Amino acid sequence: MRPSQGHLYRSHDAGTLGRHLVGDEVRISGWVHRRRDLGGLVFLDLRDATGLVQVRVDAHSPLVELASGLRPETVVCVAGPLVEREAENPDLPTGSVEVVAHTLELLSSPSEVLPLQVAGEDSATEVQRLTYRFLDLRKERLQRNIQLRNDVVRSLRQRMWGHGFQEFQTPILTASSPEGARDYLVPSRVHPGKFYALPQAPQQFKQLLMASGFPRYFQIAPCFRDEDARADRSPGEFYQLDIEMAFVTQDDVFAVAEDVLYSVFREFSRDQVTPPPFPRIPYGEALRRFGSDKPDLRIPFEIHDATEALSETEHPGFASVVEAGGVILALPVPALGLRSRRFFEDLESWVREAGGPGLAWLGFDGEKVKGNVAKRLSDGERTRLAQLLEEEPSKGGSGAVLMVAGPIAETTALAGRLRVEVARRAELIPKGKFHFCWVVDFPMYERDEEGALTFSHNPFSMPQGGLEALESEDPLSILAYQYDIVCNGVELSSGAIRNHRPDIMYRAFEIAGHAPETVDAQFPSMIRAFKYGAPPHGGLAPGIDRMVMLLAEEPNIREVIAFPMTASAQDLLMGAPSTVSDGQLEELHLRKKS
Repeated sequence: MRPSQGHLYRSHDAGTLGRHLVGDEVRISGWVHRRRDLGGLVFLDLRDATGLVQVRVDAHSPLVELASGLRPETVVCVAGPLVEREAENPDLPTGSVEVVAHTLELLSSPSEVLPLQVAGEDSATEVQRLTYRFLDLRKERLQRNIQLRNDVVRSLRQRMWGHGFQEFQTPILTASSPEGARDYLVPSRVHPGKFYALPQAPQQFKQLLMASGFPRYFQIAPCFRDEDARADRSPGEFYQLDIEMAFVTQDDVFAVAEDVLYSVFREFSRDQVTPPPFPRIPYGEALRRFGSDKPDLRIPFEIHDATEALSETEHPGFASVVEAGGVILALPVPALGLRSRRFFEDLESWVREAGGPGLAWLGFDGEKVKGNVAKRLSDGERTRLAQLLEEEPSKGGSGAVLMVAGPIAETTALAGRLRVEVARRAELIPKGKFHFCWVVDFPMYERDEEGALTFSHNPFSMPQGGLEALESEDPLSILAYQYDIVCNGVELSSGAIRNHRPDIMYRAFEIAGHAPETVDAQFPSMIRAFKYGAPPHGGLAPGIDRMVMLLAEEPNIREVIAFPMTASAQDLLMGAPSTVSDGQLEELHLRKKS
C-alpha cells in the first residue's frame, strides 16, 4: 500500500520512485545501506522493504555534517524533491532518479559498528549470522526468501479453500505418542510428575476431525521433533501443509495434492514443472531404478543390474560377490567417457569414504575403451556393459559405466547416492526444472535388526487387501496404501490412506508384536473414536520449509526460515536452550540431578 502524502515517515516507498515522479516532493524512511563522500558531496543509498534509492546531500547543505557521520544501518527519514540522476544506474530499478535531501532526521540511535555486513559480500560465519539474525535478515536474498515464504503460504491457503477445505488449529500441548521421533516434553505445574508433549505432527487430531464429521481439513501446522538437522530438515521445529480428507481413495488425495503443488510451483517459478498426473513409482521399482525412495528424476540415467551380464566373469572381485549372492549394479552415464582418469579416481575415493569397497569403471569413446577394469573383463562383458548406455534416454557418442558390488541392500543404497554424486560432479542435473513423482506401494512390514517384524513406515496406514491380507498373506509381502510425494530428490511429504477400522488396526499391530491392550494404551482417543464409526480417510502433509527451499533454489533449509536454529538445535539469537532458576524447577515439581 502506498503511504499517504501526509504520512509522518514516508510519502512513498523507496522502491516505487521513478521518472514519473520527477519534480514531486517526497518523504522516505529506511536504513542507510551505503554512504559515499565525494569532496563534500554526500550520497546515501537508502533502503526499505521495497527497494533502494539514492539520496544526494549537496556540499552547501547544512545537512552535510550529519550525513557524513552516518554509519550503515542507521535509520533515517529524508525529504526533498525527486530529480533525475546525472549518471543513471541501469542495474538499479530506481537508478534513473535520486532524492535531493532538504531534511534529514535520525529515527534511531546511530548504528554501532556492524558485526557483519548487510551491503555487499560478507564472510560472516554461521555463528555470527544466527547470533545477529536481525542483521542477516536485512540482506536482499533473505528478504526475498522470507517474502517468498509468506507468498507461498498465502497461495497454499487460497488453493486449499478453493478445494473446499476448512482450516482448523489443533493443540500444541498434547500427550506423548510413539510416532517415530523423540518428543519435546513440557512438565505440568498443576499435575505433578506428568508431562505434556509438543506434537510431532497433528496426525491423531486430524484423523479425529475426520471421525468428527469434518470432511476436508487443512492447517499450516507447526511440528516439533527432537531430531538431528540435515540440509533439508531443521532441528526442533518445522511447518507443514497438513491435509486430511474423508470418504476418499488414494486417487482422490493425489488429485488435490497435484493440483495444489503444481499450481503453487508454477505461480512462483518460471521453470518447467511436472504437469498432473505425476508419475507413480512403486517403492520396489524406485529402489531398483534409482537406489532411493526419493528419486531425483532430473538426472538423465538410472541404475542397471549387471549381475547377470557378469555372472561368469573371471574378475575376482565381481566373481566373489556373485558367488556370495550379492549384486553388481551399474550406472551407464552418457557423455561421460571423455572425462579424465582423475575424475574417476576422485569418484572412487568418494565411494570408499561412503563405505563402499571400491568403484569399477569403463569409459567408451567410439572404439576406444579405458577404465580400471577394462583389461580384466572379456570382450563380451565389455560389449554387454556398453549396450547399457544405449538403453538410457539421453544417449551420447561417448559414455562411461560405473559399477559397485556387494550385498543387495547396502549396494543399492550406495548406487543411489553415487548416481546423485556423479550427476552433481559432471553437472548433469538440469537447472530450471521441478520433477514431481509419487512413490507408492510401500511395504507394510519389515524385519528389524533382531529379525522381528515391525512396521516399515506408518503404523496407521491401511494395508492393501485389508483384514483378509493380514490374515492370509506373508506379512513381508503385504503392501500399504502409503505414499511419498518427491520433488527433485527431496521428499516433501509422506501420506497414507488411514487404517480406520479397529479390527484391522488390532490385527496389524498384533502382527508387529503389540497386543490390543498396547494399542488401547498408546492410542486411546483414536481407537475409541474409530469404535463409534469413522469414515475412510487419508491425507498427507507437504513441508512448507522444503517447498520454499526448492522454489528459492537454496541448498540449506535455514535460508528460508526467519529464525532458524543451528545444526545442534541452539537458538543463538535468543540464547535457547537456557538454564532456569531453582524456583522455576520447584514450581514444576522438578529438581536437578545431583
